[in-house]
Amino acid sequence: IRAMISESLRGVIAQELLPKADGSGRVAALEILISTPAVRNIIRENKIFQLPTVMQTNQSIGMQSMKQVLENLAMTRVITQELAKEKLASLG
Repeated sequence: IRAMISESLRGVIAQELLPKADGSGRVAALEILISTPAVRNIIRENKIFQLPTVMQTNQSIGMQSMKQVLENLAMTRVITQELAKEKLASLG
């Protein structure tokens, strides 16, 4: 099954809408995983714990982890530090 998924998967996007710090609405926090040969191999070998590292090292092709997104949104003051800390804690 893992082999079939690894070959079929093209990418995964996880989205969470978060309230903006200024109260003007919401902002989408997007976690993006693109199915590269490394990602397919990780899935095939059931080494899912390695995905965050792969996402971090492949930012240049558009990958980003939720952790990276939350930290960036807080740093640029789009969301509050408190909200970022809360969401980061829930990631585990």
